[in-house]
Amino acid sequence: MPAKRLSVIVTRRLPEVVETRMKELFDVELRDPDIRMSRDELADAMKRCDVLVPCVTDQIDAGLLGQAGERLKLIANYGAGVDHIDVATARSRGILVSNTPGVGAEDTADMVMGLILGVVRRIPEGMAEMQAGRWSGWSPMAHLGGRIGGRRLGILGMGRIGQAVARRARVFGMQIHYHNRRKVHPSVEQELEATYWESLDQMIARMDIISVNCPHTPSTFHLLNARRLKLLKPTAVVVNTSRGEVIDENALTRGLRAGEIAGAGLDVFEHGHEVNPRLREMNNVVLLPHMGSATVEGRIEMGEKVLINIKTFADGHRPPDQVVPGML
Repeated sequence: MPAKRLSVIVTRRLPEVVETRMKELFDVELRDPDIRMSRDELADAMKRCDVLVPCVTDQIDAGLLGQAGERLKLIANYGAGVDHIDVATARSRGILVSNTPGVGAEDTADMVMGLILGVVRRIPEGMAEMQAGRWSGWSPMAHLGGRIGGRRLGILGMGRIGQAVARRARVFGMQIHYHNRRKVHPSVEQELEATYWESLDQMIARMDIISVNCPHTPSTFHLLNARRLKLLKPTAVVVNTSRGEVIDENALTRGLRAGEIAGAGLDVFEHGHEVNPRLREMNNVVLLPHMGSATVEGRIEMGEKVLINIKTFADGHRPPDQVVPGML
């Protein structure tokens, strides 16, 4: 007699090829239409399934985990970041948590460079002028941006994404600096020609561009706070493709409006999709809707990691990407 298939509930639509494979392997409930689950819907799902497949828009806190049924044994997160899941509480209730690390590093690094170029070379301003039909022709002093070659790039968080950013930035002729919990291996520093700063304050005061590439944890909340943002040179640019909570968004907005910070490229925001409306008013700010890892290839690879984590768990083994409290 065949073994009973795991009951899996997915909270958002995933690439068709991933959903099809899930249907083949598990007793899966797919999400249709593709809208965010309410808290009540999440609570109901967690009572009915063996495995929940959430994403970053699903806030799974201790209160919600307290409503989970006895069946729920694995939260197979679709994404690398798990700051939206109370991993410690899940573990205390015997619920494993897995994620999809490493998949979006190259795609996100591409977007970092796109945001740097967008801000420094004023690309959105030029696009807006063309789309509005306001362009009257070329002139020597129009649309002057800056050259990124030779600029000092300060990378905040030198993990997979930070290193991918550094490799790209080197090709553009930028000078690589970084701050991290610990120094990377000397061979990596040598490859990237990267300079390590133990003091974040000292680093950001000297950089032309800051790229935020660290996860959101209690220790990184408002890591770039009002005091640190004041240390930036008035010609500096801030780029964030990591988590919005790492930057004090109101302080950043004040600095940009006061001319104390030259520009910003933001793909993530402190309050999710609720963006400070003053940021939208400034032409030295490029805003994107959290699309740093949004490639077809990347989304499929994320789904494949989720499938492997669930299948490994179903076979009685530890998911290869299991998240342990305190590891991030």
